[in-house]
Amino acid sequence: MKSLPIVMTIAGSDSGGGAGIQADLKTFAALGVYGTTVITSVTAQNTVSVTDLFNLPRSIISSQIDAIMSDIGSDVVKTGMLANREIIELVSEKLTAYTFQSIVVDPVMVTTGGDKLLTEDSIDILRQTLIPLATVITPNIPEAEVLTERKILTLDDARNAAKDLVAMGAKSAVVKGGHLDGPATDMVYDGKEFRGFTSKRISSTSTHGTGCTLASAIAAKLAQGCSIKDAVSQAKRYVTASIRNAFPIGSGHGPLNHFYMYWET
Repeated sequence: MKSLPIVMTIAGSDSGGGAGIQADLKTFAALGVYGTTVITSVTAQNTVSVTDLFNLPRSIISSQIDAIMSDIGSDVVKTGMLANREIIELVSEKLTAYTFQSIVVDPVMVTTGGDKLLTEDSIDILRQTLIPLATVITPNIPEAEVLTERKILTLDDARNAAKDLVAMGAKSAVVKGGHLDGPATDMVYDGKEFRGFTSKRISSTSTHGTGCTLASAIAAKLAQGCSIKDAVSQAKRYVTASIRNAFPIGSGHGPLNHFYMYWET
C-alpha cells in the first residue's frame, strides 16, 4: 500500500479553530497528506480577538519534535506562530538537526484581527536563523515590510521585498498581495525569476487563517512532489475556493471552509 506524504506543522493553537494548528491539520487532511503537530503556544481566541496567550516551555516543544521524528518522520515541515526568540532559536536548531525535503516558513506576526503574536526582539533572530532554512517563506505585506524594512505599496515593491528575502537565505519567497489594492496578486521569486499569481478579490469576512492555510497547502503540495511554482499555484486556488465557499462563523473574521469540496454549503 502506498504511504501518504507526511507534513509536520510547528505552530500555535487557535481555540476558535480557524487558524494555527487547527487550520493546518484541516488543510493537510483536505489535500491528502498526513499531518503531525508541534504546538508552540496556546491561544485563547475567537473570530474577534486573542484574549490570552501561553507559550509552551522549550523542553516540551523540543520533545514533540523528537517524538515525531524518532517514529513517524516528516517529508516537509511548516512553521507558523513562533512567539519569541527562544522558540525561534530552538525550532531553527531542530530543523537543522533533522533532514526534510522542504521547509515552509510562515512568519506569523499579527492575526487577521490585528493582535500581535511575535515579540519585537524576535525579528532579528528570525532573519538570522529561520529564514536561511526556508525552502519557501510566505509573508503578507505587513510581515514582509517588517522583515525587509521597506515600504510595500506596489507590485514592484513586492518584487523587491521577495528579492530581499531570498538574499537573506530563503530559497524562494511568496509575498502575499492581499493587503494591496486591486486583485489579490501573490508575488513569487525563486532566486531566478518572478511569477505573479492573481485571483479576483472576494468580498468576505471569512478570512481568518488564510495565511496559515496557504502555507500549509504549499507544504502539502511540496510533499506530494510539486515544484514550488505549481505548489504555490495550487495552494492559492485552494485558499480562494475555501474563502468563496465559507459560511458565517462568529461575529468577526470567520474561518475558511477547508472542506468545501466535500461539504454541501
